[in-house]
Amino acid sequence: MTIRVVLADDQALIRSGFRVLIDSAQDLEVVGEAGTGDDAVRLARSTRADVVLMDIRMPGMDGIAATREITGDDDLAGVKVVVLTTFEIDAYVIDAVRAGASGFLSKSIEPAELLDAIRAVAGGDALLSPRATQALLAEFATAGATPPIPGSMLDDLTTREREMMTLAAHGLSNDQIAERLFLSPLTVKTHINRAMMKLDARDRAQLVVLAYQTGLVRPGDSID
Repeated sequence: MTIRVVLADDQALIRSGFRVLIDSAQDLEVVGEAGTGDDAVRLARSTRADVVLMDIRMPGMDGIAATREITGDDDLAGVKVVVLTTFEIDAYVIDAVRAGASGFLSKSIEPAELLDAIRAVAGGDALLSPRATQALLAEFATAGATPPIPGSMLDDLTTREREMMTLAAHGLSNDQIAERLFLSPLTVKTHINRAMMKLDARDRAQLVVLAYQTGLVRPGDSID
């Protein structure tokens, strides 16, 4: 099955480079290019893309607003947005997660890593590296000590699902969690998916945000 990708960046040269790379993979295909946020939203709807690579700074509607439009549209529930950043701890990372982005990629990412990242997001994973997760922690640390969402929201989660959610919120991948807990990656993914379903989280990125907002994970917490 081919993964359909839309490229949204106001620099044609960057889009061209990404297109050549993505189209070189047999299981990936660029189905549209957008130079503005408005065009990105339009193409997400018309092409039924699986993944949108979204730049933040674009003329007109910016990437954050375009992400919010896409993730807020029930008809586009299957579309994943990955925000392209110059710096992984850019302040816009926080806004992107809140807008519904499934993760972040640096524009300087290695070619093979870009292709693997697109496949991962299309498969339901999130791209939240430890550095991006630390940016989230820093934001919640300055937001005050009181969690903005009652912890009772997590009451339906099993002990194992809470454990998985906590480790995911610290930036661990499924493989890393599996190695830590002596489980298979598939078992980890199953628990993560069940937690997302119970909490009505669109994807793993939202699950991480909920971990902070409910107080399951707090600034200064350690998993070591």
